[in-house]
Amino acid sequence: MKRYLAIDIGASSGRHIVGWMENGELKTEEVYRFPNGVTRADGHLTWNISALLDHVKTGIDKAQAVYPDIVSLSVDTWGVDYVLMRDGEEILPCYAYRDDRTQDVIPKVHELMPFDELYRHTGSQFQPFNTIYQLYADRLAGRLDQATDFRMIPEYLMSKLSGQAAHEYTNATTMGMIDAATGTYDRTIIERLRLPAHLFGALSAPGTEIGTYKGMKVVLCATHDTGSAVEGIPMEGNEPYISSGTWSLLGVKTEHPLTSEASRQGNWSNEGGVGYNRYQKNIMGMWLINRLRDDLCPDMPFGEIVKMAEESTFEETVDADAACFLAPASMKAAFDEALSEKPACAGDYFRCAYRSLAMSYAKAIQELESNTGKSYESLYIVGGGAKNAFLNALTEAATGKKVIALPIEATAIGNLKIQIKADA
Repeated sequence: MKRYLAIDIGASSGRHIVGWMENGELKTEEVYRFPNGVTRADGHLTWNISALLDHVKTGIDKAQAVYPDIVSLSVDTWGVDYVLMRDGEEILPCYAYRDDRTQDVIPKVHELMPFDELYRHTGSQFQPFNTIYQLYADRLAGRLDQATDFRMIPEYLMSKLSGQAAHEYTNATTMGMIDAATGTYDRTIIERLRLPAHLFGALSAPGTEIGTYKGMKVVLCATHDTGSAVEGIPMEGNEPYISSGTWSLLGVKTEHPLTSEASRQGNWSNEGGVGYNRYQKNIMGMWLINRLRDDLCPDMPFGEIVKMAEESTFEETVDADAACFLAPASMKAAFDEALSEKPACAGDYFRCAYRSLAMSYAKAIQELESNTGKSYESLYIVGGGAKNAFLNALTEAATGKKVIALPIEATAIGNLKIQIKADA
């Protein structure tokens, strides 16, 4: 029996999941789980990529100890972040996307290429952490002068396993630098920002084998986790989805990128899928809940948090996508500042956060239907947030769509499906 290994790493944890086909059905087993998170060093938020790589290798060893016949492996993570390389050696630190180092360079980038022009080229939504701004910050800091390559986080990890580097397409589309018409690096952007042209080579498609590690093929999945998550949704027809985790990624498959002015005004993005475009936007997601929990009740199980929220009658909401919630020192303080009425108890904060997310989903669905010219009946929700019946009910009421919540490891499933197809 052929088995495959998906290594799915999020901003707060990672997991190694073995998958195999049995009687026409994909079976999975988690064999290793590990914590992840940003660290603060010299005033900046960074990733401990050495620890990440150690966990990746440890999990592979544990997987092979149980299943020595694994055919291939692949790694997916969040997008936008990367490791600068100099002749195979890391240029550290590896900055995390929530770090504020791009704030001062964003206006400088837009002086060279206004955002409306950038959007016409790429169809990529504005986020202060987009790779384009991170790379420009590195250019101004002189870090690119030494760089011979850069690798997005999953490609970096797989290159350390296989010895072979690659730039995978779906993850590259999170950068804000891919030509929406051609699906390649946009040379106008590279030249306008005076970025080293040698850093931007050919892109590889999901399913590409790049090398081997301990007898297993190392295969590129859709290395941006949302790209793999959408592949993992057992969807009937083409309906909107939410990949619900630290971020809520809400979108729909389209044949081509949509770069209209309405799309730009609504801050919609176009990202690569496996043979299709993903028209979607980022909504703050479970980050709000997790950080409120850190402030208010760090040891309380999430089930009790949901129960408190259900029992609350607090009605005010906030703009869940407001910049003040991106990386506040205190999420509770950020909510206090944004609300006209101060919540009376912890349950009020959580009810406010859940209702605010549902309202953001509803607004996004309305924009989605307007911009695509289509109406949809259902909304698929996968990922950790799909387990939250209270939020699902709020979302169904706010959007008017039938919510189909699938509390499955959609990202790992999509990762595995791509490997299985590549091995066929």
